[in-house]
Amino acid sequence: MTFLHFINCVGLASAPYFITYKYAGLADYNVFWKYIQTVFLYLFVQFCKMMVLATFFPDMDDSKFNVLIITVDLGDLIGLYIAMTQIAGKCEIKYLVAGVGWASAELIMTKFFPLWNGARGSEFDWKYIQMSLDSNITLIQYISTALLIYLYSRNDTTRFTKIITFLIALCCYRPLIADILIHTVGLGSWSLILCKAVFTAFIGLISLSLFYQTGSSYLKSSR
Repeated sequence: MTFLHFINCVGLASAPYFITYKYAGLADYNVFWKYIQTVFLYLFVQFCKMMVLATFFPDMDDSKFNVLIITVDLGDLIGLYIAMTQIAGKCEIKYLVAGVGWASAELIMTKFFPLWNGARGSEFDWKYIQMSLDSNITLIQYISTALLIYLYSRNDTTRFTKIITFLIALCCYRPLIADILIHTVGLGSWSLILCKAVFTAFIGLISLSLFYQTGSSYLKSSR
């Protein structure tokens, strides 16, 4: 039964990634190698972030260290941008491959091993279901972040630069916002998952709205 619980958690966590890759058109463009390259780029960026923290900020208390970790997470934005520059093809393919690849790498590195060690335990625990649901939210978050970075890098979106920059900052500092809510409001685990889902959906919908608003002008200028 415990192994079945592990399989259920892994299925819940990974199924949206497979569905996105399969039915968002990525499988039709033969971008699997670019997808793998994005995963390795994620690992390289995380290594660089750890080196920066260990080299320049070795002695910090927990509160300052958490802020520094989130600030260093700006490296993920650079990594996503580099990933998209290495992908040829339609704009939808660029940000989808970068977002799904980045989220997949984080799923493997931060969710799979805790699930392997914990979900196969002797007792059922809801926290592993919550961990799986959180990975689904992370997928949407990274796709939205990649889309925002793509929009920011375009020359025809200067009128939306401020709002795009603000949304990118919200994406980057989302863990800090979550910590503030936990300590000030006292959110429980399920409430936190709900807040993350609402927050990520809000960012994603605005990102899509900006994309469609700028898409028509982009197509006209490219003709």
